[in-house]
Amino acid sequence: QGWLVESGGGLVEPGGSLRLSCEASGISFSKYDMSWVRQAPGKEREFVAKVAATGDIHYGDSVEGRFTISRDNAKRAIYLQMDNLQPDDTAIYYCWAVFTARDIWGQGTQVTVSS
Repeated sequence: QGWLVESGGGLVEPGGSLRLSCEASGISFSKYDMSWVRQAPGKEREFVAKVAATGDIHYGDSVEGRFTISRDNAKRAIYLQMDNLQPDDTAIYYCWAVFTARDIWGQGTQVTVSS
């Protein structure tokens, strides 16, 4: 089965930073490709970043150079360090785990960037 729990969201001023965490339970975590996806009000879900089971990392164009994804297989967790946040980064951020035909979503954590 498995589930994911995100944390670390909140309200931050433009130019600020936040660090999101996603902890996994009930899955063989090291086998899963792990991603962050976000959804802003009235918009479709947008790919943010991915760290594959192999360790390969990819970023969405809008966050490249500002966000850093990492994973800790021993803690069954991934992280998203978000720097130089801008109002357009306001969204619900979801953790997403994929392994073969299985995928699992977290419940999301709200990030709001506003002065």
